[in-house]
Amino acid sequence: MKVLMLGWELPPHNSGGLGVACYQLAEALSKNDVDLEFILPYQAEHSINFMKVTAARPAGVLEIIQSGIAYDSYKYIYRDGREEWKDIYSQARFYEEAVANMAERLSFDIVHAHDWLTFRAALKIKASKNCPIVLHVHSVESDRAGGRRGNPLVCEIEETAMLEADTIIAVSELTKKAIVRDYHIPEDKIEVVYNSIDQTQLQPIDGNNAYHYLMQLKANNYKIVTNVGRLTIQKGLTNLLYAAKEVVARMPKTIFLIVGSGDQYQELITLSADLGIGANVIFVGFQRGKEWRDSFDIADLFVMPSVSEPFGLTPLEAGFYGVPSIISKQAGVSEVFKSCLKVDFWDVNEMANKIVGLLSNRSLSDVLKQEISNELTTVSWDVSANKIKSLYERHLLGATA
Repeated sequence: MKVLMLGWELPPHNSGGLGVACYQLAEALSKNDVDLEFILPYQAEHSINFMKVTAARPAGVLEIIQSGIAYDSYKYIYRDGREEWKDIYSQARFYEEAVANMAERLSFDIVHAHDWLTFRAALKIKASKNCPIVLHVHSVESDRAGGRRGNPLVCEIEETAMLEADTIIAVSELTKKAIVRDYHIPEDKIEVVYNSIDQTQLQPIDGNNAYHYLMQLKANNYKIVTNVGRLTIQKGLTNLLYAAKEVVARMPKTIFLIVGSGDQYQELITLSADLGIGANVIFVGFQRGKEWRDSFDIADLFVMPSVSEPFGLTPLEAGFYGVPSIISKQAGVSEVFKSCLKVDFWDVNEMANKIVGLLSNRSLSDVLKQEISNELTTVSWDVSANKIKSLYERHLLGATA
């Protein structure tokens, strides 16, 4: 079975969980006799041996370079020496045309496309080759817009693609309900396949924590609350800061470590100062590798207060490093992750109560850590990969019937 997979990022050149989920799902599928070619919108070295990774290069373009971790910064170098920077919408159009041209020369049985950035490319292939397309929805536009309608162009792309798709995969029941609510897609067209984590990909803590300043504070009985993620309206960081104000009033020796970058970066720094907790909130930007791992290792508690989180891998990753979590009830991971405390994203007072409760109750924290350890023994991408392969087979059998 040959699958053409369309995606926007893969580690180590990813800006968040989407690239991680794509990578680990693809690896699990490859172990299940699925032959994958993954088409990206940029060129980079990924050192992947379980599938072919190809850059979608439009005619006349010599090289496509992703700038840092930003989704909306791509540098095109043309054969005639010209250089252009493309925004996210121009990039999606270029990707669509390039993938459609590539598909004419490739052999595959089915197309599997991740999120709206690749959906139009999948539609073009379906129109030209009449092959089944599976759309994998990791978030809808209303998620990314923090519960609002969002960009009408993106909404139009999502709606059109979902109407034309053979099957839609949603990463949670929460996401399935959002698809039905926003685009009136029949429920029987949507399959829920949960994300997971590959624990073999998570490196162990190596000692000598990178956050030396925080280590000194912990030696003086400070508690550390960590959040890791994009600093966008979707992630609910403003509510976390309002809760942090109440926590600091009750437990002054509490530090909030915010790991990530995004368009709310300056806004959140300003809000921390305005709330009078600037000395208790540390922003360290986007981190990879040891610094990323150590942000969990230093933590007494992980909090994910997302307004609308289709799934959310970070509480599972925090659990792997032995850190208990508080997550919003509006997160898809809350449907499958039981060993944590849950709170409505908007309930700032209850969020603060739960943070204080876990930081001040060592016994409760230890119980959650043990429950997390037990629960993670059952976590694997294999179940998800088996379900998706069955979807492929169902469509291929239907096509040959």
